[in-house]
Amino acid sequence: MYNSFYNLNRNPFNISPDPDFLFATPRHNEAMAALYHAVRGQKGFVVLTGEVGTGKTLLLRCVLELFRQSKDITYAYVFNGLLSPCEFLEYIGNDFGLSVSGKNKSQILSDLSKYLVARGSQELTTVLVVDEAHHLSWEILEEIRLLTNLETSRGKLLQILLVGQPELDYKLDSPTLRQLKQRIAHRAHLAPLDITETQGYVAWRLQIAGAKDGRSLFPQETVAALFRHSKGIPRLINTLCDNALITAYARRLPSVSPEIIDSTASDLRLDVVHLPPAELTADFDENFARRASKSLLDLFSYLRRAPASDIEHERS
Repeated sequence: MYNSFYNLNRNPFNISPDPDFLFATPRHNEAMAALYHAVRGQKGFVVLTGEVGTGKTLLLRCVLELFRQSKDITYAYVFNGLLSPCEFLEYIGNDFGLSVSGKNKSQILSDLSKYLVARGSQELTTVLVVDEAHHLSWEILEEIRLLTNLETSRGKLLQILLVGQPELDYKLDSPTLRQLKQRIAHRAHLAPLDITETQGYVAWRLQIAGAKDGRSLFPQETVAALFRHSKGIPRLINTLCDNALITAYARRLPSVSPEIIDSTASDLRLDVVHLPPAELTADFDENFARRASKSLLDLFSYLRRAPASDIEHERS
């Protein structure tokens, strides 16, 4: 809609994870290096976490592109953590091209083991990549632990990358999964951008989209408003910028003002936070119990202080 008006050759703020638009901060470079070199070094098990919208899937897509360019690496990519253990193993087997349909769990595990041993004997690298891994059940995480037992004297036969929200860290830190936690070779975390990175992020995406001067389209004061509402989360930056450009285009403005960002954030209700019904109920119950307890304590205190004759009079 606004591309031709602002001399852009593509949408700069599409929320789809496009590797062309990766804005590599030092944290992103460190995380990518950790994922890739852990696989190359046959470390076995690596974890990447980050809040919603911080760019985990985009970073993962870039790593997968590196895998595709390597002739000795093959990978299975699982993006649905809401599976049963048997479905999870079947999904992996199918992605590796194995005939596992209709087989039980033991048969699938046997086929996977033979496949991994055969590739390991040829010095080929096999990778299991799980996105949205915070959804994984305890049972599946235990299956993953068992898969990490497949190894030779030179390294693990299956390299595992788990990518998910911080809830994944909480699960892996559980005493129940302490054996799996000890197998983690590296942990990386993606944090939101700071204000300087936010300015660079917006300018970079506009540059990739063909803008001659992205900083004039989104002036410094506009980026400050953008950072205030997005908290440096790339997905929210994209959503705000895309909607703000639509508004600026409709008004035929040469640049996006801070007021447009404020209005867009309000329309998107980014500053509105509601508690889930369960939390509201819990809060209500807690407040009710607190008031009831105070009333009982006040009554008890009154009864202790009041003369017995007054109490008898009130009863009559």
